[in-house]
Amino acid sequence: MKTKEMAKKGLYIGAGAGLVLFAIIGLLPGSFIGGVIGLNIAGSIFGTPLGPSLLPRLIVAASMVLGVCISGLVFVVGTSLLGWLAGYAADAIRHGKIAAIEAEVKK
Repeated sequence: MKTKEMAKKGLYIGAGAGLVLFAIIGLLPGSFIGGVIGLNIAGSIFGTPLGPSLLPRLIVAASMVLGVCISGLVFVVGTSLLGWLAGYAADAIRHGKIAAIEAEVKK
């Protein structure tokens, strides 16, 4: 294939759609899941009724940030990959038709 313009456009469209989807439906669940994991980790280290000390709060906050980052990564990379695949397929179909037309013209 000579150019992969559709694949690039599909990648960019997929990344944009992934950012929008992440902002709408991925941000809050990522924070919740990360927070629950952080509470479980801090609870297993310091005991289940967590006190108001700084270290358990830092563990929970770090796991919340990690949960949000992983959620964003999944949304953006997943939709970018889907967009790239759709663009690549469209590019392959378009160039396949052009090659078939050129083969008919040469006959």
